[in-house]
Amino acid sequence: MLWSCNMVSMRRDSTPAPSAPIVPARANFRDKVIPWEKLAQWRAGLRAAGWTLVATNGCFDLLHVGHVTYLETARHLGDALLVGVNGDEAVGQLKGTGRPLNPAPDRATMLAALQSVDGVCIFSESTALKFLSVAEPDIYVKGGDYTLETLNQEERRLVERNGGKIVLIPFVPGKSTTGLLRKIASQI
Repeated sequence: MLWSCNMVSMRRDSTPAPSAPIVPARANFRDKVIPWEKLAQWRAGLRAAGWTLVATNGCFDLLHVGHVTYLETARHLGDALLVGVNGDEAVGQLKGTGRPLNPAPDRATMLAALQSVDGVCIFSESTALKFLSVAEPDIYVKGGDYTLETLNQEERRLVERNGGKIVLIPFVPGKSTTGLLRKIASQI
């Protein structure tokens, strides 16, 4: 599925979005990477079409089956899935020395290549507050390492104040970037 600043695709149930032109399913996945300065326009297009936006965010440093399962589950909660990707400096602050393994443009492009992802936007902050204030998701999804109490409370209040809801999706057991890095290190 593709939704960019000037194109709209079919909804996941194969019906066109209200007042939206139908665009062929073939698309350049790179078009799903939304420049920060175009995010508000992209979101306005979804809103005008009556689509429910699901958003999530994270580092997505080394894509694995836990990530893709999580993203596919999130995508089924609405009409479009937007993934916010922490910039390189923020990943280093959040994950420590040696991270990220892949630069933000590469991480964003890998995510955009997934069928379940409709848009990807890189943001520079270590929290998603600014990203969420522009994206204004109808549903904000976080992974099973969070509870409503451990979620960044400013992010939670922002989403809820804008009428959005928060959904927590459980982890896929045994699947994590940290686990993969340990396995790689043990085999070197």
